[in-house]
Amino acid sequence: MWWQKKLDRWVDHVRKQLGIPLRLTLWNGDQLDLGGNKPEVTIHVPRPASLPYLLIPSLDSLGRAYIEGKLEVEGRLQAIVQIANQLAELASRRRTRLGKLFIPRSHSRAQDARAIAYHYDVSNEFYAAFLDPAMVYSCGYFEHGDEDLTTAQEKKIDHILNKISIKPGQTLLDIGCGWGGVSDRAAQRYGAQCMGVTLSAQQQAWANERIKLLGLQDQIRIQLLDYRDVHGQYDRITSVGMFEHVGLKNLPTYFRKLNELLAVDGLMMNHGICTTNTDHRTARYGAGEFISQYVFPQGELPHIGSVLRAMQDGSLETIDVENLRRHYARTCTLWADNFERNDALIRTLVDNKTYRIWRIYLAGCAHAFEHDWVALYQVLCGKAGRASNVLPWSRRYMYA
Repeated sequence: MWWQKKLDRWVDHVRKQLGIPLRLTLWNGDQLDLGGNKPEVTIHVPRPASLPYLLIPSLDSLGRAYIEGKLEVEGRLQAIVQIANQLAELASRRRTRLGKLFIPRSHSRAQDARAIAYHYDVSNEFYAAFLDPAMVYSCGYFEHGDEDLTTAQEKKIDHILNKISIKPGQTLLDIGCGWGGVSDRAAQRYGAQCMGVTLSAQQQAWANERIKLLGLQDQIRIQLLDYRDVHGQYDRITSVGMFEHVGLKNLPTYFRKLNELLAVDGLMMNHGICTTNTDHRTARYGAGEFISQYVFPQGELPHIGSVLRAMQDGSLETIDVENLRRHYARTCTLWADNFERNDALIRTLVDNKTYRIWRIYLAGCAHAFEHDWVALYQVLCGKAGRASNVLPWSRRYMYA
């Protein structure tokens, strides 16, 4: 058979180089153990045509094979992700590359709206199955490291609102407001007047229902609006988990727009994911290609250096930068745990392909943050030459 020699060579190579607790079961009933006393993961190969996904593995090809049903996988999710990364890393040594060069995308309003709808309008019930009750879909803040998800998300929002030193009666613009968690907290606990904007109709509907439930209609508005079409001036601006959708080419436009919307003595918080690759290559071992195709179309991650430069070019002065990488690794792990815990429910809410995409994506993100492939930065800024004048001399105020 054409495949036998190739498979034998690959199995021998993996055994020698890795010796991982992986078992292959073939369509003909053969079983091949690739190391370890007891297999932790089993990959079922249903037909010879599925072998190329395995013999030349990347996180993109392995993920695609799982999503499309070319390979079936059994085992603990964390073990599956770990072994997939080991196989992809081993293969990359032969290919001698970490990822494809990044090619910036265009970001029209229509393209961005379609991309947001694809990712966020799966259904509110779907997201509720693994997020916290307030539906906060961004990195939590673990002050001590042992907080549950709900507490970590509340602390994250308070951490942001304390950093921007928001006061009762001040106006807050939350760009990419999601399900309204920041606005809810800012209005209810800090007495702010809030406007949130999103491109997701389902997020807007859920957020408006929650505003009514909390009795905050006089303090919060949620609009279906592109950030480029927002007008007015605001004392404080937050952007939490949104600028990943802006695009590298649009970063200068994005920060100039925020400067335009910010009051003279205003403060702005940009909370978002950055790549750790300074040359803007995609995420390692094919992970970037997988995410672009299946999870975040139009998503682009800048390096923190590019973010700070674009801010300065937009006449925004950087005041404070904090890396919450390990906080996001913990957040993604808790989301993945919730996903597995609510497996039966989630399968009733989405089709099998969507289920597989998200299952592997959440666990894969935890791995990526854990190993410094990506990071999460909170950057506090304001108008150049004025920003720090409105704050105390010490950072101590952030933790009051």
